[in-house]
Amino acid sequence: MPEILEAEKARELIEARALGREIAGVHAPDAWFLKRGLTPEGAAAALPGRRFTEARRRGKLLLLDTDGDGPTLALHLGMSGRVIIDGEAAGDPLLYAANGDNPAWLRFGVTFVDGGALSLRDPRRLGAAELDPDEERLGVDAFALRLPVLRAHVAASRAPIKAMLMDQARIAGLGNLLTDEVLFRAGIDPVRPANTLSDTEVRALARAISTTLRTLQRRGGSHTGDHMPAREPGGHCPRDGAELLRRTVGGRTTYSCPVHQR
Repeated sequence: MPEILEAEKARELIEARALGREIAGVHAPDAWFLKRGLTPEGAAAALPGRRFTEARRRGKLLLLDTDGDGPTLALHLGMSGRVIIDGEAAGDPLLYAANGDNPAWLRFGVTFVDGGALSLRDPRRLGAAELDPDEERLGVDAFALRLPVLRAHVAASRAPIKAMLMDQARIAGLGNLLTDEVLFRAGIDPVRPANTLSDTEVRALARAISTTLRTLQRRGGSHTGDHMPAREPGGHCPRDGAELLRRTVGGRTTYSCPVHQR
């Protein structure tokens, strides 16, 4: 499923393949996919004639600025979305989503004057497109997270630490797979109330977030974590051999080790 690493792959593809190309038209067959007041007619009026000038990202949200006084197009990959430009899909095939080419899965896109196209393919229809989003509704990007900010968030929350880490208004970009991997590496039980962590544990958590993001980015995505092969019913911890616990935390299926995660 797309998390911050998959969104960054999409951003890189957009930066490499879509900037500077004049937009000819908009493909918006699913009005439900458009959010915060955007309509197919509004998108068709705002984007043609413009060019994307910069591809940015905040957490999982892709931000495509346009020239002049044009709007910023925001794309969210949801649980199964992938960006496709001229037939090339960003990143590795998704682990928990269909990766076929069903035209009905193309929820939003633009065509370019030169004949190419940028599309968002989303089999599960959980992504979104909008114009001029409120970027401040998101917390600090996970790649930019520093210890003082993490320490403040941890101290202020009584929620399970996994739920706090996945709260996009606090830290933008960490999803289910990355958060399980971070806590596995940090040795912290996902259900621990955040404000019960010691300063030593918060420091370990900060290191684990940074290391996990950079290591899994080099490996190719959120699905390449150390305990991913065991992340299934009956799986065993690759560190100490204990059978992993399978629980629901923050509404998401969660795997953790009962021995070294405390």
